[in-house]
Amino acid sequence: MRWKDRKKSSNVEDRRGSSVGGKTLVGGGVGGIIILLIFTFLGGGDFGDFLNSAVSQQTGTETTAPYQETETEKERADFVSVVLKDTEEVWIDIFEDYGYQYEEPTLVLFTNSVQSACGTAGASTGPFYCPGDANLYIDLSFYDELSQQYKAPGDFAMAYVVAHEVGHHVQTQLGLTKELNTLRNQLSETEFNKYQVKFELQADYLAGVWANHAQGLGYLEEGDYQEAINAAAAVGDDRLQQQAQGYVVPDSFTHGTSDQRMYWFDRGFKSGDLENGDTFKGQREFKLPELN
Repeated sequence: MRWKDRKKSSNVEDRRGSSVGGKTLVGGGVGGIIILLIFTFLGGGDFGDFLNSAVSQQTGTETTAPYQETETEKERADFVSVVLKDTEEVWIDIFEDYGYQYEEPTLVLFTNSVQSACGTAGASTGPFYCPGDANLYIDLSFYDELSQQYKAPGDFAMAYVVAHEVGHHVQTQLGLTKELNTLRNQLSETEFNKYQVKFELQADYLAGVWANHAQGLGYLEEGDYQEAINAAAAVGDDRLQQQAQGYVVPDSFTHGTSDQRMYWFDRGFKSGDLENGDTFKGQREFKLPELN
C-alpha cells in the first residue's frame, strides 16, 4: 500500500506504556471482536447498564509510564494512522452521498491492556471497537500475530483489520449496532449467533467498500487485494476452530467462515457502495436503514 509521506489522522490517542489493574475482559477475537458482543454473549443483561457501570466505576486503574517505541513500532503507528485518515475521508464522502453525517472515531494505541467504556481488555482480545466510546483499540503487536500465527503477512492485511473495525463504527453510526443489541434478549444463543455472524460479515463488506475507494485514489499496490483476502480467510471461524481443536462447531460461529469473510470483503471491494451490503437480507427485523 502506498502510505508513506501521506496525511495521518489527528484522531489517534497513544496510551502505550499504560497499564490497567483489575479484571480484564479477554475475548477470542482476532479480526474484530466487539466488546459489546462479548458482554451480551455472556448473558450480561442490558448493555446500556453495563456501559454506565463501566464508565462510572471503571474495572481497573490505569497508570502511565514512559514508553520508548522502536523504529518498527513507530512505522506501524504511522501506518495505521494513515489508514485511519483514509477511512475518514472515504466514509465522510460516502455518508454525504447518502445524506448522512459521518462522525470520526478515535484510534487508541495500547500495549498489554487498556481501559475502554466497555471495560478492560487485554492484548489477547485482538483489535476491537467499543460502541460505548466510539473508539478503536489496537495493540500493534497484533501485526506479528497476524503475520506469524495466522499466516497473513503484508501491510494491507493490517489495513483490512483497521478497516473492519471502522466498519463496526459505520454500523454504529447507522444504528445497526443498537438494533443487534436489542435482539440479544429476544433470541436463543444459537439464533443470536446467526445475527452476530451477519453483523461481522457486514463489517467485512464495509472494509471492502473502503478498499474499493482506496484503490480508486491510487493507494493500492499489486498484491494488496490478495493480502486482505488472505487475512479474511485466516480469521474465519471454521479455520480458527479447526486449528485450535481439530473440528468445527458451526452453531458457535461468531464471525463467519473463511469463505464467507472473503466473499463479503470481495463483494464490497467490487461494489464500493452501501446498497449491496445487506448481509441480513431476508431477516425483516434487521436491515440497512432506508438509503436516499
